[in-house]
Amino acid sequence: MAYVANHAETAVSKASGLSVFFANVAERVRKHRVYRETVSELSALSNRELADLGLHRSMIRRLALEASRDA
Repeated sequence: MAYVANHAETAVSKASGLSVFFANVAERVRKHRVYRETVSELSALSNRELADLGLHRSMIRRLALEASRDA
């Protein structure tokens, strides 16, 4: 009986798999940065300033999450 092994594509698939992994990590870091900046900026506003924008303090985390998803 003969067995055939094809190892040529293994190195290529590992390299592309790693590049995809690091691209995903970089994207998640970027989106988390947008989330943190949005929370920080909105939290710095007073309740009156938030009300002028039609927002409530309890909405900050949800809005930051939406902003990070859209980024």
